[in-house]
Amino acid sequence: MANIELLEVSGESCANCFSLLPLLNKLAAERGIPLKHLEVTEENAEEVRKYEIDRVPTVLVLKDGEVTARCSGYQPEEILSLWLDAKISEARV
Repeated sequence: MANIELLEVSGESCANCFSLLPLLNKLAAERGIPLKHLEVTEENAEEVRKYEIDRVPTVLVLKDGEVTARCSGYQPEEILSLWLDAKISEARV
């Protein structure tokens, strides 16, 4: 069985990132999917580059550590919920 997880990448002074994280925590918990948070800093710049992050917030769906889907920018709960359901379902195939 594939290991599915979410990665939320944000910036320290990003208002949309600050608003999105609690929503993502809720949606991930409802789906039983682990959520990791990655703050863009000099210390983890290499990891940010690895995921080809060019703007924040960005949400990645990872399957066995590989990116299967990405969504950049703030999304309302209804849209994000639908997107997550579709992408998690695709990743589980």
